Amino acid sequence: MEQARARDLAVPQSYASVRVPAQGAPGAALEQVRGEHTHSEPPAPRPVQRHSVRGQILHALRTALVDGDLVPGEVYSAPVLGERYGVSATPVREAMQQLVMEGAVEVVPNRGFRVARRTARELAELAEVRALIEVPVMLRLARTVPADRWSALRPLAEATAAAAATGDRASYAETDRAFHRAVLALAGNEQLLAVADDLHRRSQWPLSGAPTTRRADLVADAAEHTALLEALAAQDLPVVQALVREHFAGSDI
Repeated sequence: MEQARARDLAVPQSYASVRVPAQGAPGAALEQVRGEHTHSEPPAPRPVQRHSVRGQILHALRTALVDGDLVPGEVYSAPVLGERYGVSATPVREAMQQLVMEGAVEVVPNRGFRVARRTARELAELAEVRALIEVPVMLRLARTVPADRWSALRPLAEATAAAAATGDRASYAETDRAFHRAVLALAGNEQLLAVADDLHRRSQWPLSGAPTTRRADLVADAAEHTALLEALAAQDLPVVQALVREHFAGSDI
């Protein structure tokens, strides 16, 4: 009976981790526990997954779009971009397909991907849509969120100011989105966050032929974050509404 119980509790071999004996060492012991190794035998490195490479390339391409390194109207092939980033063409194509869905680039058959040309009208339309979505949410949050919750977001506002001071447009774009996501996250609506983040990202692509954003413009834009937090904490609804609309309309960052 005890032997039967032991058989019932035995771990099936398919769940055990088996180490293949090294060449020239027949009869090597099987590894007892997954992840165990001897001091003379370091653990094998974890392979890099394709999706993580794709994510890194997508981030790099988005940064290049914001910086203007990928020029509006120009066509870029996946193999050439792959050489630039030290990867094969496959993760570049996968990342570019995501940018196609976001409207940042378009497919050019047998050539590659053309960076979309932005216009002032498109930017104004994005600002209007963002305001229509976010202003009512901000006003509701101003009425319901305690002041100390807004104070907790001050480090994110300070991070945008620090990035702006360097004049690095891509770094500022990242911290700017992080700040706005944190504010809207207090609404507890994941769909709102997804839509707002997509609109925000689209608004950060530079206009066709527009001059590089000046550091002073970034600094002024970042200062509005601190002012917005103060208005939200004070429940000053008219100022909140005015700041958000001005922030969207006056910024292409």
